[in-house]
Amino acid sequence: MKKVLIQELMKTSGVSFGTSGTRGLVEHMTNEVCEAYVTAFIVVTARSFQFNRIALSMDLRPSSPDIAAACAQAIRASGLQVDFCGTLPTPALALHAQQEQIPAIMVTGSHIPFDRNGIKFYRPDGEISKADELAIESMEIELANNGAPEPLPTVNVQAIKNYEQRYIQFFPSGMLAGKRLGLYEHSSVARDSFKRILEALGAQVVSLGRTEIFVPIDTEAVSAEDVIRGHAWSAEHGFDAIISTDGDGDRPLIGDEQGNWLRGDIVGLLCAHYLGVQALAVPVSCNTAIEQCAYFESVVRTKIGSPYVIAGMQQLAGKSNSIAGFEANGGFLLGSEISLNNQVLEPLPTRDAVLPALAVLAAARQASLPISEVVNSLPARYTASDRLQSFPVATSKRLISMWANDLSQLKGFLGDEYGVLVHIDHTDGLRITFNNQNVIHLRPSGNAPELRCYCEASRPDAAERMTSSVLARVAQYVD
Repeated sequence: MKKVLIQELMKTSGVSFGTSGTRGLVEHMTNEVCEAYVTAFIVVTARSFQFNRIALSMDLRPSSPDIAAACAQAIRASGLQVDFCGTLPTPALALHAQQEQIPAIMVTGSHIPFDRNGIKFYRPDGEISKADELAIESMEIELANNGAPEPLPTVNVQAIKNYEQRYIQFFPSGMLAGKRLGLYEHSSVARDSFKRILEALGAQVVSLGRTEIFVPIDTEAVSAEDVIRGHAWSAEHGFDAIISTDGDGDRPLIGDEQGNWLRGDIVGLLCAHYLGVQALAVPVSCNTAIEQCAYFESVVRTKIGSPYVIAGMQQLAGKSNSIAGFEANGGFLLGSEISLNNQVLEPLPTRDAVLPALAVLAAARQASLPISEVVNSLPARYTASDRLQSFPVATSKRLISMWANDLSQLKGFLGDEYGVLVHIDHTDGLRITFNNQNVIHLRPSGNAPELRCYCEASRPDAAERMTSSVLARVAQYVD
């Protein structure tokens, strides 16, 4: 037996908690690191729940099978059974764990580059909280050192079947009849199940861009290549919409009938409105159209990351019986039961890509409008975002701290190009609002050495120009 301090392991391996789960370079996610995190998770979870098995799944990254095998070994070493659900979307695994009332572990790096990977942890009642993360980090555990991991068990296919039926049964039968949809499959673990759902609801689905090479699709920073692809696919095929997700299927990417990719927070807004949600929890980075549309009775703004959105939904629990949350990446979290069209949808308080995509399609169908016109009915607030990659987190934090604590330094950085500064929000990073309602928001990524920039304006071209301009200014500060 070997004793390991998780905090020390975090320093030596570089594998640590981000906005959602642990992340790190694949080469650093050794069997020992995986065993340590999984064992600590089991110990912490067992303080509040009783269970004899843990659900396990993974995405399609080339490194995921080996990491999943190491996780399975750690589960067995803790005296528990492995309920292996194969490759499936993260929300499908979360739903299975919720229904079975068991913990779950998802091996995925979501949207980050393929040289990195990660592990997401779920208690029987949903995602682990920040308090759970701190408890895991403080653990000292003993490693069993059982040698090379054994092959993964036989796949339990019930998890993916239940996930697909959740939406096929909730949405009206034949809702997508006559609709021609493009499905940008790339390397998303959700690609096959999403196609089955869309076809079961009546759509004609055309598969696009399928590859066995992992593609890191970031729904908050769509690549220039994918912007071009969206327009070209729409022009060639005459789609009513193009649908996709990130790597682990918990963030949607939706293109309208012209091939324009919708912002994730706009997708979330439309989804919440279609479902009749009354109270919302959303990160501070989301578009202000959420408040300006006046669709919702309560809106709580949180730090960025699904654990914070979940905490925000919990704050709303006593104020409304219709609660949801979403992130700027489009991942939608259902915090309460929803009744619609004589059907009931049970809560699923973790990011999901299928629900918001179907809700946007349903809203357009209900209004007898193309998706672009549904979007144009919202207040004219447009967000653009991008990132500086390979930008040290320490540099990001130093700059943001300097500007937050010294107004003269901030004004010197910004100049007078963007308007007159009227408000600074420190909820997560640095969010600056100007007298013309322009917004600039800077923060380090919680998953990788990147600095993210979100800009909001009354015109899309203005938001894009602001984003490029701000990031060009920040890039001059690289150490």
